[in-house]
Amino acid sequence: MQAENIHIRNGRLIDPKNGIDQPVDVFVAEGNIRAVGKMPDGFVATRVIDATDRIVCPGLVDLSARLTGLDSELAAAVAGGITALACPPDTQPPLDEPELVEQLVRHSESIGLARVFPIGALTRHLAGETLSEMAGLSSAGCIAFSQANRPIFDTQVLLRAMQYAATFGYAIRLQPQDHYLARNGVAHDGEVASQLGLSGVPVCAETVAISTALHLAAETGVRLHLSKLSSAAGVALVREAKSNGVKVSCDVAIHHLHLSEDDIGHFDSHARFDPPLRAASDRASLRAAVAEGLAMVCSDHTPVAKDGKQLPFGEALPGAIGLELLLPLILQWAKEDNVPLSVALARVTCDPAAILRIDAGSLEAGRRADICIFDPDEIGRVRAETLHSREKNTPFLGREIIGRVCVTLVGGRVVFEA
Repeated sequence: MQAENIHIRNGRLIDPKNGIDQPVDVFVAEGNIRAVGKMPDGFVATRVIDATDRIVCPGLVDLSARLTGLDSELAAAVAGGITALACPPDTQPPLDEPELVEQLVRHSESIGLARVFPIGALTRHLAGETLSEMAGLSSAGCIAFSQANRPIFDTQVLLRAMQYAATFGYAIRLQPQDHYLARNGVAHDGEVASQLGLSGVPVCAETVAISTALHLAAETGVRLHLSKLSSAAGVALVREAKSNGVKVSCDVAIHHLHLSEDDIGHFDSHARFDPPLRAASDRASLRAAVAEGLAMVCSDHTPVAKDGKQLPFGEALPGAIGLELLLPLILQWAKEDNVPLSVALARVTCDPAAILRIDAGSLEAGRRADICIFDPDEIGRVRAETLHSREKNTPFLGREIIGRVCVTLVGGRVVFEA
């Protein structure tokens, strides 16, 4: 499918990176933004998209999405306005060989929907023992390195990984959770878990791991990103480290902005997450961290088949899908907390693009035409039959949401249209 000359007219353009929030037209040619505002000389539109009463913004950038079925998950991504996403290394097999990374990149490019940016395995087989061949993985297309949610027991291995990454300018991403403190836990170590008789994961499982990672990052100078923070105490540690000059960034999974331990209800396995849903006070701190720009937001898209969720809470697999819900849930959070729309969109566009160091998250002339057009006011309901993802596991099923993606462009091509 060839890129067209597209005139997007009558929309409200919100480009957080460039401080634009006003009614203005956008002109797309040869896969890029040709102009914003005035039609360029000689431009002839082969397609006109009427964006009246709609928002035109950069395509969303998702910091973490697992892709168990590439075709269906990338279709879900563009249906959610996501045009670029980072894929964790805990695929089957793990992304610890350049050939596997190249295969993933080629396959995703052949599908022609959202762009996939692989995160390479920090250690071979994600076993936490031997460092992976980061140079080869980087050449194959990896933009950072991670253990996903797998532990590194030997702190010296983590130190060496950070030293190596810092030397060659690679970024490291960690999900901070101490394996031993979290061992066998399935819910937040609080009142709800006690009432339900569930084994708990204490907040210190997160803060101990964060403290270790931050000390090693300060020692080595590595670029460190902490994924899926879940606690107020964790946020406080990151804030302090940043103020002390540590090169650290962080994100929060979208479900942690909306749910708490109370949403486990009567052992609802769809509310089983890793890290677990924590107290309402933690959720409030996460929301504040995102509003102030300390944290970004990811979908933490984790498809789980029915037989992995239709189990007792403690045996169910953790995770939920999120690609198609990222934008509506961001809009809902912004409305509830009176956060300006441009600020909310920054957390899922230009901010994650800057962390990943990819060409995305901006609609200035000359940049790639990765664009999301959405109706910010349309009210809908999350229904399994309308979700594009192959799996439908989410605690938001049946809930009312606001906002609907109308059109998504990737590289100047219309890849989704409602």
